[in-house]
Amino acid sequence: MATEIKLPRLGQGMESGTIVKWLKSEGDQVEKGEPLYELDTDKVTQEVEADASGVLLRIAVAEGEVAVGKTIAVIGEQGEAVEVGDDAQEEGSPARAREQDRERGRQASTDGHGEQVTELEAPSSGNGRIKASPLARRIARERGIDLSAVAGTGPEGRVVAEDVERAAAKAAPTASVAASAPSSVEVEVEQLSSMRKTIARRLTEAWQAPVFQLGITVDMGRALEVRKRLVDLHGNGVKPTVSDLLTKVCAAALMRHRGVNALYKGEAIELYPTANIGIAVAIPNGLVVPVIRDCEHKTIAEIAADRAAVVERARSGKLQQADLEGGTFTISNLGMFGIERFIAVLNPPQAAILAVGSTEEKPVAVDGEIVVRPRLELTLTCDHRAIDGATGAQFLGDVKAFLEEPGLAL
Repeated sequence: MATEIKLPRLGQGMESGTIVKWLKSEGDQVEKGEPLYELDTDKVTQEVEADASGVLLRIAVAEGEVAVGKTIAVIGEQGEAVEVGDDAQEEGSPARAREQDRERGRQASTDGHGEQVTELEAPSSGNGRIKASPLARRIARERGIDLSAVAGTGPEGRVVAEDVERAAAKAAPTASVAASAPSSVEVEVEQLSSMRKTIARRLTEAWQAPVFQLGITVDMGRALEVRKRLVDLHGNGVKPTVSDLLTKVCAAALMRHRGVNALYKGEAIELYPTANIGIAVAIPNGLVVPVIRDCEHKTIAEIAADRAAVVERARSGKLQQADLEGGTFTISNLGMFGIERFIAVLNPPQAAILAVGSTEEKPVAVDGEIVVRPRLELTLTCDHRAIDGATGAQFLGDVKAFLEEPGLAL
């Protein structure tokens, strides 16, 4: 019996996803657990595995946005008859494309000036509510697009994300750009990727939070010594970095100050018993924050191995949704770029994020004498709705103490 493959819910709050490409063609043999297609969500692009074994009899949605739970393909026995309901004919399917062409032909009419009108009116459910996918509504809000003026090309004329994108492109103030730039200059326009849109949306949410920053300077002499000994000790394995040591130190401090290891959820603050620390990773098309779990229980070497694995997956585009979920605190390190200090933007709903600068040799007074010491500047951004100044200061003070004497964190 044929099995309908439906779009899965890969994470909490996921309402839809965009099929990027199929890794199998109709008629191909498919094994359960084998990568079947690439799916772009608002967090990550990942390969999705087949739910069943058999022959890929039908691809109902070739590409484009699909709501969670919709049928996108059918797997069964060779020669088995396949019937796919109309609800599966989402934007991007071959059948849906043919239907849209016929519908546009039926809707085309002539206005009073003899001009052909092919634009469809925005669909209504009958009670004045526009039929649109959740992602389309969100993009419309972000871009300031009136959904009632957008022609829907989804099932039953539903407005999907691509419709809003097209409407936004038409409404773009291209005239003002052309007027301000010399006619000989060709302006390159890059459409936002799903990841870029998510970054924009989440950073906008972050700026709505009442935050404050706390800064502290750390003497890194002992920490660098410990890191060097760890590198020598682990030889051919993954070499621990200062970031790995800092992750372990932060985990120890978070266990002492659970109020910082928290998520702000509007009507409640969730305090977590484990330190699941997100590491901000820059990739060519944006920024992702994979999570290293249970850092308080792991050695620095184990943290280093986990960090190397998730960073490799991030940069090769192999991250899974699970890699990005469950974080309780985030570390953002720009020290490798020579940045001495910066302020990191909150990663909602997390209540705090630590910005890490570069370690620099600087003259300081020690016992009345000027000496040169390796100094590191840390800046903690806190959501004041969840964390008070004293709590953040005590946490940051412990991070400093643990870095200046790493044995205290072990």
